[in-house]
Amino acid sequence: QVRLVESGGGLMQAGGSLELSCTASGRPASMGWFRQAPGKEREFVAAIRWNDGNTFYADSVKGRFTISKSRAKNTVDLYLNNLKPEDTGVYYCAHDTYWRPILTAMPSRQNYEYWGQGTQVTVSS
Repeated sequence: QVRLVESGGGLMQAGGSLELSCTASGRPASMGWFRQAPGKEREFVAAIRWNDGNTFYADSVKGRFTISKSRAKNTVDLYLNNLKPEDTGVYYCAHDTYWRPILTAMPSRQNYEYWGQGTQVTVSS
């Protein structure tokens, strides 16, 4: 059983930065970050493939957020820069066991078998 533990998040003003981190107990093929705003569905933010480091981002965060991994620590970090109020939500770390040859498969929520408990990010205007 894979266990994911998220840390980071909090309250930040628009234009500021935050860092999220997720530690996984297992060895993933890919790790992703999703977020869910109140009253909305959970949406894809970013993902990284473990063996080659290829990344994929949602258009809404491209150029502002950066996802990175540490094999030694088995962690995946998400750097949130130039935050906007619409970035507010609960951010979830997710683990995909199976290698996806096509990067565009990474945003698919159903590909991720394990999920963290979520961490709150609130951006004030």
